[in-house]
Amino acid sequence: MAEDLLAAARAALERGDYGQVVRLLDPLSSEHPAATATGAEIQLLLATAWMGRGDNGRAILCCRLIKRCRDASLRAQAIDLLTVLEAPALERPRDWSITLPDLGTAEAMGGQMQQLARGRRSNKPPPPPPPPVGPTRAPVGFAVLAVLLLLLTLLLGGCTEVRSELTFKGPGRLQIAHGLSSPGTQPEPWARQFGRTLLTQGFHPAKQPKPSAGADGFHQRLESPVLPAPEALALLAANLSAAADLAGVALQPPHFQLRERNWLLGVRQSLELTVDLRGLTSLPGFSATIDLAPVTPAAVRLASPEPAAAISGRAALHWPLRFGASNTLQLSCWRWSGLGIGGALIALALMLVLALERLRRLLGFGLPELPA
Repeated sequence: MAEDLLAAARAALERGDYGQVVRLLDPLSSEHPAATATGAEIQLLLATAWMGRGDNGRAILCCRLIKRCRDASLRAQAIDLLTVLEAPALERPRDWSITLPDLGTAEAMGGQMQQLARGRRSNKPPPPPPPPVGPTRAPVGFAVLAVLLLLLTLLLGGCTEVRSELTFKGPGRLQIAHGLSSPGTQPEPWARQFGRTLLTQGFHPAKQPKPSAGADGFHQRLESPVLPAPEALALLAANLSAAADLAGVALQPPHFQLRERNWLLGVRQSLELTVDLRGLTSLPGFSATIDLAPVTPAAVRLASPEPAAAISGRAALHWPLRFGASNTLQLSCWRWSGLGIGGALIALALMLVLALERLRRLLGFGLPELPA
């Protein structure tokens, strides 16, 4: 089935029918990862088709996905095509082209040109001096264009919002959720690949609330099971690394740490999150945030560079990540333990009963009689 679709796509590409190539291979790309030879060939054909349709952004993203392929020849083809796509578009000077006059006035202009030619032959001025040539300057424009092309393809294939949520389910227990949103009805290539990666890491689709009348676009929410805190934080770090690998960028490993101290009546929790994004610059149309629940603003000890704001109607915090900076969040809060409070109340009730019984005996009533 895949070989038939590939053959049909190659034939459509030779005919110049780029739209047919995209319609044939876009559903097939979700079934074959770019790390395989078939998936890499699919991405290479899609890159050529997107390039033919004038969408160089998607073509660049397809080429970057091929870099993870184990086939050296396909990787080399992707690198060659990526070099062409990232080359700067030079602006042609106006004096390199000529403008043809209107045919209706060509006859009248012919007579004028003949008169001008006679006048030039009779009194030809000396040729003008050559234009001065200034010092050679560094190709700053090319460097800026290359950086912009790289930034436009990092972590997204279009306008995408990624919202990660960390929920405290009890002492030592956490749950992770990732929400992906984009304005189109279909997920962007990066979001689709990231969603498949999360499914392989144990996430499952969450029940989506009914969208409001003004909500449109693509929305997906994936949740992990409730895990012990060390496993959950390690999984969150692995999710961030997988997102960076899919975008073809290198990031510093994140630092997540949760410390808990049990005081019987409750647990003292201290959470520290550090995400170093100094290697990335702000990307238009892309945002990444981390939500924490249930947490109040009073628990925040440090939030840098962006503040952590309370979410209206919920005991939760909304912390946006800033690209080009090291993001740090430190929380410290107290969580009551139902088991510990229940045990303390039972102990207090028992002590009260013993005290009342001792008071009864001191008043001379003696021990209570057994029922007949």
